[in-house]
Amino acid sequence: MDLEARSLQPNVKTMLLAKLREYKSDLNNLKSEVKRIASGNINPDARDQLLESGMADALTASTNQRSRLVMTTERLNQSSDRIRDSRRTMLETEELGVSILQDLHSQRQALLHANNTLHGVDDNIGKSKRILTAMSRRMNRNKWIIGIIIAVLIITIAAVLYFKRVK
Repeated sequence: MDLEARSLQPNVKTMLLAKLREYKSDLNNLKSEVKRIASGNINPDARDQLLESGMADALTASTNQRSRLVMTTERLNQSSDRIRDSRRTMLETEELGVSILQDLHSQRQALLHANNTLHGVDDNIGKSKRILTAMSRRMNRNKWIIGIIIAVLIITIAAVLYFKRVK
């Protein structure tokens, strides 16, 4: 750890080296206390103090631990309830999303069908326009032909009447 701390940037290095020195001193203190305890030179009062972890009474320690355990269990149950509610909400949201996607898909299919129908109608309108234009041309041509035939008949009738009178 010492080598890693020394290889870092100067602003981080000084902070890490100070922590490292503190940890080393704590480690040395703990080692010396373990040696002292292992040698058997410890008196009964110190042993009781170590076993009770600084608590004056074992009953108080048990009560504190029990209350912390109950609070932790309550928080765990509350968290579990929130997770269940969140999961239920997530499943409802997922179902809603699926139904929306299905609706969008059916609407897309309807739009594609309408688009294809409109293209078919557009093609039919184009064909009918061409047919009507051809019919209009034929009608105009037929009018001219009938007009010419009528003019020829009138001229022929006029000529026949003229020559009959002239004779």
